[in-house]
Amino acid sequence: MRATFHLKTLAVAIATLSVASMTNAAGLDRSGQDITAFLQDGTYAEAVYTYIDADVTGNDNAYVGTSDTAYVKGNKTGDIAESYDFFRYGVKTDINDTFSVGILYDEPFGAAAAYTGDNNFTGAPTAAIDGLIAQQLDGKVPGQTITSAAGLDAYVKGVQQQLAAGREQVRQGEAAIAANPALESTLRPQIVAGKAQIAAGEAQVAPLVGLNGYAAGQLANTEGTNVEVRSESITAILGAKFGANKEFQIYGGPVAQRIEAQTRLRGSAYDLATGYTSNSNPDMDYGWLAGVSYSKPEIALKAALTYRSEIDHKMDITETYPLAGLLAGNPAAATQTNEMEITTPKSVNFDFQTGINPTTLATAKVRWVPWSDFAIVPPLYNQISKRATGDDVGLPLVDYDDDQWQVELGLAKRLAPALAVSGTVGWDSGSGDPTTSLGPIDGYYSVGLGAKYNVTPEWAVSVGGKYLWFGDAKGKLPTQQIVGDFQDNDGYILGMKLSYQGK
Repeated sequence: MRATFHLKTLAVAIATLSVASMTNAAGLDRSGQDITAFLQDGTYAEAVYTYIDADVTGNDNAYVGTSDTAYVKGNKTGDIAESYDFFRYGVKTDINDTFSVGILYDEPFGAAAAYTGDNNFTGAPTAAIDGLIAQQLDGKVPGQTITSAAGLDAYVKGVQQQLAAGREQVRQGEAAIAANPALESTLRPQIVAGKAQIAAGEAQVAPLVGLNGYAAGQLANTEGTNVEVRSESITAILGAKFGANKEFQIYGGPVAQRIEAQTRLRGSAYDLATGYTSNSNPDMDYGWLAGVSYSKPEIALKAALTYRSEIDHKMDITETYPLAGLLAGNPAAATQTNEMEITTPKSVNFDFQTGINPTTLATAKVRWVPWSDFAIVPPLYNQISKRATGDDVGLPLVDYDDDQWQVELGLAKRLAPALAVSGTVGWDSGSGDPTTSLGPIDGYYSVGLGAKYNVTPEWAVSVGGKYLWFGDAKGKLPTQQIVGDFQDNDGYILGMKLSYQGK
C-alpha cells in the first residue's frame, strides 16, 4: 500500500524553515520577500522577528599613486556592520475552495554600516585636502608654492596680517590729516596708494580665504562614514485554484513600498566627496506581484514561482556637498534639496517542498535579483561627479556589477506529534567584487538550524538560527578606485516566529 504524506501531518515541520532562512548579503536585499505564509492551507497567520549580527572588518588602502586598482594593506577599519532587526507578518484565509486572500508585511531592503577608529573612512581627510590645494594653487600664487592646508592657512593669515597693518596705517594717516590739515598734500597720495594696495591684496586673497575655510571645515571633521537604508512593504494577494483537484493556483496583487536612506561620507578614502551628507524623505510607491503554484497533498509537494515587479520611487533628498559650495564660490550652494528617482529591483522566487517519508520534508528555495540594474544617483552628488568623468552621465553613489542568485536547501523532521526540527544549507552569489565600500561583502555560505513546538493544535512557536561565512570583497568608490579590503568575515541570524493555523 502506497504511503501518503498529508500536508496536515507534516505542517509541524514546514514553518521552521522560514524563521531565519532568507536573509541576504547581496546588494540591499534583507528579507528575501518570502510569501510562503500565503501558500499555507486554511486560515494561517504568523509574526516573525529576525535579528542579524554580522562581523565585517578589513583594512583601508595605504597605496599612494595613480593606479585605481592597486592595493597596499593599511589601517584596520574595525567592525563596520551594525546589528539590526526587523519584523515580518502574514495572514491568509480561504474564501472558499477556489479563492484565497492574504496580506503580507516585510522589510525587504536595507543597509546599516558605520566606520569607526583610525582609518581612511573616518576623521580629517588630510591627504585629499592637501591634494586639492596643491592642484588648485599650482602656479597661481606669485612667489609662493603652496601644497598643503597648513601652508595655505599660514599664507592666508600672513597676508591678512599685512592687510590689517596697511589698514592701520591708512587709519593713522587719516587721523593725522584730521588733526593737522596742512599734512593733506603730503599724506593723501600715500593714503590713496595704500588703499589701492589693500584693495588689490583683498581681491587676491579673497578666493584663498574661501578655499582655506573649506579646508579648515573638512579637517575639523571627526565623524566616521555611515549609511542606513530602511524599507517597508505591504502586499495584498488574491489567489484562485483550478484543475481537477484544485492542484494549481494563480495569485497576484498590489505591493505598497516605503523607503528612506541616510548617507555620510567621511575620511580621505572618499577624496573630494568627503563631507558629503544626504537625507532622503520617506517615499511610498507601488508595484505588483504575480505567481503560480502547484500542490500534490498525497506526497506533501508544493511548488511556487513568484515574480515581483520593480517599484519606481521619486523622493525629496537633501544633500550637503562642501565641494559644491567651494566650486560655486558660495557656501550656500553646498546644501540643496532636489528630487531623486530610485527603482528597487524586480525579483523571482522559487519555493519547493516535498515529503520524503511520513515524518520528513525536503525543501528548496531559489531567488534571483538583478542588482546590476540598480543604482542610487543623488542629483547634487552626480552633478559634481561630472567634473571627474568629463561627460554628461556622471557617477552614481551606489551601484552593483552582478545579479544575485541565492539557493537554500533544507530538511525538516517531525520528532514527536508537537515537535519538529529542521536544518538548512545555503549559498548567495553576492553582487560583485569589488563592490561598494558601504557594504563590502560578496555573498556567503550558510548553515542553519530550527525547531518548532505546537503549543496547541493551532498555535505554534518556532525558533531558528543561521551562521554565515561572508565572501571576501574589496571596497571601491564609484570611480572604481579600491579603498579597502575585507576578508574572513562572518555573522549570525536569530529568528523567532509565532504562528496560527486553523481549518
